[in-house]
Amino acid sequence: MSDPFASAADAVSAPARRAAAVVPHDANAIGEVPKALYVGTGGHIMMRGIDGSQDQLWRNVPDGTVLPFRPRFVRATGTTASDILALY
Repeated sequence: MSDPFASAADAVSAPARRAAAVVPHDANAIGEVPKALYVGTGGHIMMRGIDGSQDQLWRNVPDGTVLPFRPRFVRATGTTASDILALY
């Protein structure tokens, strides 16, 4: 398959090249910091950004939302959203 963008530099604002499921956990960090999150089934998400010192609750995130946020942690406690994908 031809990829006309193969030589383009990747950036946070560029489309994702791969995705991985995120399993919220209260202690474990996300293994690799993503460029964004996709939320399949909406709800609340408790998370901490890569430069954050406190968790923040993102309320009422709708189904199908792409959050341009780079989280280090997605906590189980406080998170009601599901089908979350890390976008890389």
